[in-house]
Amino acid sequence: MRPIAALFGVFLLAACSDPLPPVGRWEGTYQSGGAFIAARLELAGGAMARISAPDVTDPSIDNDGDRTAMEQNLADRLAGAWGDVAPRPLDFDGATFRQRGGSAPLIAWERASNTMTLYVYLGAQSAVRVVLHPVADFSSNPWPRRAAHLAKEKYAAATRQANAAT
Repeated sequence: MRPIAALFGVFLLAACSDPLPPVGRWEGTYQSGGAFIAARLELAGGAMARISAPDVTDPSIDNDGDRTAMEQNLADRLAGAWGDVAPRPLDFDGATFRQRGGSAPLIAWERASNTMTLYVYLGAQSAVRVVLHPVADFSSNPWPRRAAHLAKEKYAAATRQANAAT
């Protein structure tokens, strides 16, 4: 009977212990109307987080050329400032990260897909939710359209170079 009671005690302690936060890197972007956000998140053990999410709100940006230029500007700012982002401790309840002692959500973790939703508060508006996807390494430009365009350009250049060599 004692081994069963001891086993029950171990399970009870495990159920009451603090949940372990995920560890890794995530990045993502948001663009709607004139609001642009590029974001990076890096979580280390103990819910220590490095977060950067430069943003711009400019409703006059209404064409593809200006949007692409703004996306590149934010990507450059994100990558350029990343080395200066200091880790900070967060509270974690098993699904949501908050500032220490705070109540507003900062990051929500979707365990099944391992995605994060970063809540960005722009002025007095409701929080903007930026979906972040797990990455092994951060990219120089997290904007999907731009990244796909650069990949096509790189492929085309490699094809031209291969054809020129033959």
